[in-house]
Amino acid sequence: MSSDYTLAYGTHATPEDGRCAMEWVSHLAGEPHSDEPACVSPVLRALCIALNDGLEDEPRQRLRPYLARTIGTADDGLDGARAWMAMDWLIRVYTPAWLRLAGLQGSGDALAALAPVIDESSLHRSLGMLECARRGARAARLSAFASVGAVRPAAWASAVTAGLAGREAAWACAGAAAWAAARVAVGDLAGDRARAAARAAAGDAAAIAVRQARRGAGASRSGDREAAKAALAPTLAELTESAISLLERMLPTETLAIPVRENALTTTG
Repeated sequence: MSSDYTLAYGTHATPEDGRCAMEWVSHLAGEPHSDEPACVSPVLRALCIALNDGLEDEPRQRLRPYLARTIGTADDGLDGARAWMAMDWLIRVYTPAWLRLAGLQGSGDALAALAPVIDESSLHRSLGMLECARRGARAARLSAFASVGAVRPAAWASAVTAGLAGREAAWACAGAAAWAAARVAVGDLAGDRARAAARAAAGDAAAIAVRQARRGAGASRSGDREAAKAALAPTLAELTESAISLLERMLPTETLAIPVRENALTTTG
């Protein structure tokens, strides 16, 4: 397998400027330079683009072994199933991970134990519990931050800033990527409700986790965003691994035979 290439952030006007994941796929498939190769499923394309741009440089390279397997997936009839896999992951994997981090174990376990979300009916059945988890996380966040604001307004402002950074971080990569994939085929009102509830519950839980970490470390923590990053890093890493596994499950089990070109990515499936 060739390793003389790097997946770069964002889109690029020319190959000389770099290539992101989907621009490499366009190159492999012999298509014009673009991050929208016609040979790739729109669901897979959305997931890969969001992961490519949401990950830091080193973990971004984890996508390389999967790229050749996206070729030929356009119009294969599996995009509906792929989109529902992403929605199911958002509800039963992503959201519980954040709830558990914040100590909301019961809500997290209840969501994880739901029947798989595979269609509109199962999505509607899951919405009640998901929105209940959202309300519980919101109440827990208000409680966690009210205690500091009552006695130290300046500390409260700093804690809130760190909490907001945590909320942003919780959605920025894996959550946003899963929704980008799901919305291709699950973008109706119920899908939007699920996305909003998952994002809010995860964000509030992440804010609580940052608050707890700051309280445990004392006032000497340097920087609100640094505090958020340190508190959330294990869960972000866990969800990155899980999102990459989700991508793999969406892919064909075998790689198409692709002629090897100079400086091109090659994989063995």
